[in-house]
Amino acid sequence: MEEEDPPVAPETTEASTLDPPPDIDVRPSARGASGPATAASSPSQGKPSTDPIFELSDLAVLYSGFRAVTKVSMPVAEHQVTAFIGPSGCGKTTVLRCFNRMNDLIEGAEVEGTLTYHGVNLYGDQVNPVEVRRRIGMVFQKPNPFPKSIYDNVAYGPKLGGTKGKATLDDLVEKSLRSAALWDEVKDRLKRSALGLSGGQQQRLCIARAIAVDPEVILMDEPCSALDPIATLRIEQLMAELKECYTILIVTHNMQQAARVSDRTAFFSVNVNDTTGDRTGHLVEFDDTEKIFSQPCDERTEDYITGRFG
Repeated sequence: MEEEDPPVAPETTEASTLDPPPDIDVRPSARGASGPATAASSPSQGKPSTDPIFELSDLAVLYSGFRAVTKVSMPVAEHQVTAFIGPSGCGKTTVLRCFNRMNDLIEGAEVEGTLTYHGVNLYGDQVNPVEVRRRIGMVFQKPNPFPKSIYDNVAYGPKLGGTKGKATLDDLVEKSLRSAALWDEVKDRLKRSALGLSGGQQQRLCIARAIAVDPEVILMDEPCSALDPIATLRIEQLMAELKECYTILIVTHNMQQAARVSDRTAFFSVNVNDTTGDRTGHLVEFDDTEKIFSQPCDERTEDYITGRFG
């Protein structure tokens, strides 16, 4: 029996800053109804951008009143790879999840300060969090393909968003898989279960699934931590290709990986309360990756990247 298509998202009449998006430039020349962008269609190809797509100012995240991370201020440039590094418990993933409001799904979570996307406060009252997550996709630490076919994994999001027509979906699935450097490996078995793929292939499938809904930004939370060195190298090569069309933020514990793939790096550390033992993360330093790894301004950054702690 064929699986039923997911329900089409109902229309809404509620006003939203991000839905519709007349005041936000989403680069329709590179992304649009025809499917995910490709390097050939990106207007910024070969021209690294320093224009900020995000601005964080005194960002803090609390869980049931406990301040997990505090005082994070930084810009994020579009069409670059920005890496978050630091010891465990310093708030890297917590901050990453703020960019597409995934922390909203955690009971007791509260965000203070401001985080703007194309100048719009992502936590404003009129912002639709569902639209935020469509524009700002996420790839998780462990590959999490749906227990469906390879084709249905990629087509699921577009179907949910209202995309119809077999030819349209076929084209979108192929473009997404090509963008994730997976098409040649799976084109003859699209109807087979995604769970039969290797770990590295599953992670690239998850990237294709994220791309299929036409985002502008891709968040990656330690995407290579469960992969072997060969699969890790392919994901790193893919990131270099994808930044021509997308802005990428990555959390990684692998400092060599951050040095290889990122344009800018943010180093986070943690303060420990001597009385309670509570740990609060904070941003120590943010700069070009080359400078972070060769001439950091803060002694704590140098201590971490040279292995003196962490």
